[in-house]
Order: sequence, then structure tokens, then C-alpha cells
Amino acid sequence: MPKKIRELKQILKQAGFTEIPGKGSHTNWIHLLYNGKITISGKDSADAKKYQEKEIKQAIQQIESKTKNDQP
Repeated sequence: MPKKIRELKQILKQAGFTEIPGKGSHTNWIHLLYNGKITISGKDSADAKKYQEKEIKQAIQQIESKTKNDQP
């Protein structure tokens, strides 16, 4: 069962991403340790696409690996 767009946004907030408003239903998300940005489109009640879930999962893994590598 796919996650809802609002769930993806909540996951990003918990991971430390900051929301930047976009046009229409688009929101952009940035993080200091993530190269680039993540764009999520769709209403909060809509089902998320598989590629959106995959992109967020990869971004969080990238951030976690960078924080692990920075710790002594």
C-alpha cells in the first residue's frame, strides 16, 4: 500500500529537511548534508508514487551515511 504525500512530508521533516514552497502542489525540500533538492508533487491526500518513496529513502540513507562518516 503506497504512502500518502503527507506521510512523505512528515518523514522528510523528521529527517531534518526544510520545506521550500513551489508552484501549485509542488514542494521542494533541502538539507545541509544532501546535494540538491527533493521535489514532491501532489495533494497531501494523494497516494505517493513509487519513485517518490524511493527518492526519499535514498536521500535519508545518504544523510545517515554522511553523519556516520563524520563521527569519530
